Amino acid sequence: MSPIYAAITAVAGWVPEDKLTNHDLEKLVETSDEWITTRTGIKERRILKDQTKGTSTLATHAVNSLLEKAGISGSEIDLVICATSTPDMGFISTANLVCDAIGSKAMSFDISAACSGFIYALEMASNFIKSGNYKKIVVVGADKMSSVIDYKDRNSCILFGDGAAAVLIEPSEEFGVIDTVMHSDGSGKELLHVKRGSAYPFTKEVVTEEGHYFHQDGKSVFKHAVTNMSSAAASIMERNSLTAEDVAYLVPHQANLRIIDATAKRMGVESDKVCINIEKYGNTTGATIPLCLWDFEKKFKKGDNLVLAAFGGGFTWGAIYLKWAYDAN
Repeated sequence: MSPIYAAITAVAGWVPEDKLTNHDLEKLVETSDEWITTRTGIKERRILKDQTKGTSTLATHAVNSLLEKAGISGSEIDLVICATSTPDMGFISTANLVCDAIGSKAMSFDISAACSGFIYALEMASNFIKSGNYKKIVVVGADKMSSVIDYKDRNSCILFGDGAAAVLIEPSEEFGVIDTVMHSDGSGKELLHVKRGSAYPFTKEVVTEEGHYFHQDGKSVFKHAVTNMSSAAASIMERNSLTAEDVAYLVPHQANLRIIDATAKRMGVESDKVCINIEKYGNTTGATIPLCLWDFEKKFKKGDNLVLAAFGGGFTWGAIYLKWAYDAN
C-alpha cells in the first residue's frame, strides 16, 4: 500500500484594504521609510481598522475564498485548524467562529505557536490525514496584530500587519508533506511575548502602563531567529538528502528580510528561489507563510520541492519539506 501524504490542493488569502505605509508611520513615531526598509524590507502593511472585527473576520474571508476556489462547501470540511496569536476572545476558539461563518459543524481548534503557528498546524493536519479519518482539512493562518501593537513604540509598530490565508489539505499518494522538523524553547518567554492571559489578568494598572501590548527584545530575538530558523531549514534538507538544486522554492516566515537572507544562505538557495512578500504585508505572524503560498502559487509546479521555515515567540521554530501537488491555472 502506498503511503498517504497530506497535500495542499488549494490556497487563498485575504488582507484588509487599508494600508499603513512607512511614510504614514513617520507621522506617528520617530522613524523613516529609509530606516525601516533597510532594516526590515517592509514598505507597507495592511490594517483591519474596524475595532469591532477580529481575527475571525480575516480568517473567514480567506477560508470563503478557498472554498470558492476549490468548488466545495463548508459542510464538506472535516476539520478546521486556525493558527493565530490574536484570537477574537479568550474562548471560544477563532476556528470555531470560522466554522460557524462557513456553515460547518466540523471539529475545529486554534493553535498558538506565534509565527510558527502555520507550520505547526500543517504538521498536525498531516497527521490527521494519515489517520485516514479526515479527507478535507482547512488550515488557516490569521492574525490581527494591530490589536496588540502599541503605535507609540517605534521598535514594534513598524513590523506588523493584519492578514489571513488558508490552504485545503487532502490525501495524496504522491504529493504533500514529506518531513517536518519542529522545536520549542519556553525560556525565550521574556524576550518576545504579549502578556494577556490567566497569569496576567487585566487591571487598571496593566492597562495604564500598557503592559498588555506586544513586547520583544529585538536584538536577542533576531539572533535566535537567524540561528534556529536557518538550522531547521538546513536540517530538513540534510535529513532528506536535498541539495540546493533540489529545492524549487524556500517559503520563509516574513519577519525580517535579513533573517530570510540568512536562512537562504545557510541552505545555499539562490535569491530567485526565495518567496518574499514582506514589503507588502509586513509580519502577519501566523499568516505570513500561507500568504506567500497564495502570492507565489502560480510559480509553483506539480512536484516542486518546497521548504517552509519559521521562527516565532516562545520560542517556537521549525521547517517542513513538501512536494507541491498541482499547477495553478
